Amino acid sequence: QVQLVESGGGLVQAGGSLRLSCAASGRTFSIYHMAWFRQAPGKEREFVARISWSGGSTYYADSVKGRFTISRDNAKNMVYLQMNNLKPEDTAVYYCAAEITTNIYKYDYWGQGTQVTVSS
Repeated sequence: QVQLVESGGGLVQAGGSLRLSCAASGRTFSIYHMAWFRQAPGKEREFVARISWSGGSTYYADSVKGRFTISRDNAKNMVYLQMNNLKPEDTAVYYCAAEITTNIYKYDYWGQGTQVTVSS
């Protein structure tokens, strides 16, 4: 019902910045929340940031608070993750996710992921 495609990942030195984008298509009108998650090799997937599609309220993991900013453009069906002051521990595959229909912070639709590698 919702398709998500991430882009913007790449290789960056510590202290640098990247801006990830997630394009949503399909039943975008049914989205309640959009979120970014990440998964490093050998580690579990972890929550990064969330945004309310309608109201724009945000929530961040402590590890990225103050460095990352999630935003959305409803007209363009896009969600972004501006990542500043990147650290090597930010290295992971980043996924965007969408919650539709429900409003319980459970995500049913996921993008393919985009690799972010931060070198020291």
